[in-house]
Amino acid sequence: MDLLERYGHVLDRLNTACAAAGRPRQDVTLIAVSKLHPASDVAAVAAAGQVDFGENYVQEALQKREDLAADAGSAALAAGIRWHMIGHVQSRKAAQVAGAFVLIHTLDSRKLADGLEKRMLDAEGRQPVLFEINIASEPQKSGLMPADLPALTDYVLERCPHLDVRGLMCLPPVFDAGDAARPHFAHLRELRDGLRQHSGLPLPILSMGMSGDFEAAVAEGATLVRIGTDIFGPRPAKTPPLA
Repeated sequence: MDLLERYGHVLDRLNTACAAAGRPRQDVTLIAVSKLHPASDVAAVAAAGQVDFGENYVQEALQKREDLAADAGSAALAAGIRWHMIGHVQSRKAAQVAGAFVLIHTLDSRKLADGLEKRMLDAEGRQPVLFEINIASEPQKSGLMPADLPALTDYVLERCPHLDVRGLMCLPPVFDAGDAARPHFAHLRELRDGLRQHSGLPLPILSMGMSGDFEAAVAEGATLVRIGTDIFGPRPAKTPPLA
């Protein structure tokens, strides 16, 4: 299949997953993850109607946006794209990220929260964020340990008024494993429900599910699914840019 055929197939799968879960299709937003793929591919998928795109690396994301805006053929499309930061953000990059993305999915520390808050204070705006949860407490992965979630939430609510906490995000320990990931998605939903009680925040967003397991995520309440390979194909074999 070519790019647009793959994109259409993913939309069909998402429609089917929502129907199987008894959920309205509009309750689940597809984020097309364009990591390491060229801006021309983003333009092609955007022209087919896709609005939300996710990037993992700060410099790549910002460069891709510049490239799209500078190209006469894609400038109008670029203006309508909603960009998501879905990769780990080093605290030293906070000033570049804050205010540049419709949603940051990977807030996981006080240090990053402070950096984002400082930038948004200067910009006199608010930055929507998700807490990234290390859902299986894997020491090699980034993300907040579940037990530390209430404390970081309290810190952000008290010290970071320019951050708008919208929900939770996770990467399950099993990759592209379909229903094997489902218990981890259920755990994230349960954490979100508990945090609602703790904080009083509505927390409408659960960002979970990728190419090989998003049907299971939809069944467990995902509101954002992040699909890369099944839309754009295998990532180009090159060294990724620094985050």
